[in-house]
Amino acid sequence: MINNNLNTKLSDDICLKIDNLQVIYNTFYGTSYVLNSVNLTLESSKITGLVGETGSGKTVTSRAIMRLINKPGEITEGKIYFNSIDLLKLTEAKMNIIRGKEIAMIFQNPRSVLNPVFTIFDQMHFILKKHLNMNRSDSRLKIINLLTEVGISDPVRRLKNYPFELSTGMCQRILIAMALSCKPKLLIADEPTTGLDVTLEAQILNLIKILVKEHSTSALLITHDLGVVSETCDYVAVMYAGKVIEWGSTKDVFNNPIHPYTVGLIKSSQALENNKEIYYIEGSIPNLYYKNKGCSFADRCNHAIKDCFNNNPPTIKRNNKHGAKCYLEI
Repeated sequence: MINNNLNTKLSDDICLKIDNLQVIYNTFYGTSYVLNSVNLTLESSKITGLVGETGSGKTVTSRAIMRLINKPGEITEGKIYFNSIDLLKLTEAKMNIIRGKEIAMIFQNPRSVLNPVFTIFDQMHFILKKHLNMNRSDSRLKIINLLTEVGISDPVRRLKNYPFELSTGMCQRILIAMALSCKPKLLIADEPTTGLDVTLEAQILNLIKILVKEHSTSALLITHDLGVVSETCDYVAVMYAGKVIEWGSTKDVFNNPIHPYTVGLIKSSQALENNKEIYYIEGSIPNLYYKNKGCSFADRCNHAIKDCFNNNPPTIKRNNKHGAKCYLEI
């Protein structure tokens, strides 16, 4: 059972703050600790990248913020502060007011989100009617402007289209338009360029950057692509085995990484970009059915010492915003 205070005062430059978030999944095989004491702070009007290999907990973190963790998943500990209010203490009715209006999310596969039996207009109008109480006539004008803003050609025609009549890239743009329709304070984009070609990927990422700047929106961009982070994000947090193990400005983390896992990710990315021999981190993510006493990366780390296996690593700080959970300075 979650036991925490409803309110805490956040500074004006902080959009969202996660404290010691834990998410478990109760399965036939036992309890899986998918998120284990996650801490993350998002600055206002900035883009923060959340990176890590598949299974590190990135998507679960985003769904926890949206309060979309369903059974057998369960949020068992932690606080998620937004507008100085702990989202985990809100009723579902109050969360429904925030979800879609103040916090919006772009999911990985637009075709799995858009309803195939409703037109684009009907789906966007539903959101505007629910959160802004707009009639169909006013909605139509706003939707046309939104579709134009995200680069949809002939937006009047697209209002009558069904999702299956549009390309994947166009569906993704429509999802972005839907997410921004109520001018949210926080935009969460979970792998928004998955399955898109390189040209379209660049267009979508540039669109998110422009819209975040123009709407003064904060954004959490979830990806496994460090190149995307370096080109798009102001800050980056690195996840491993359900924990944030390094965080800081993109420049600081990429130019002067602290954690051996971050070093390995950067080496892997640079090898691919420079057509060098592929660098890889030996081993795999630990079994999440067991709570690790020490650093979850210890078994794969060439720098591990005895304390790494037995105790939670301390926080190393290079400056006020760049830190990592590690025993060693690399």
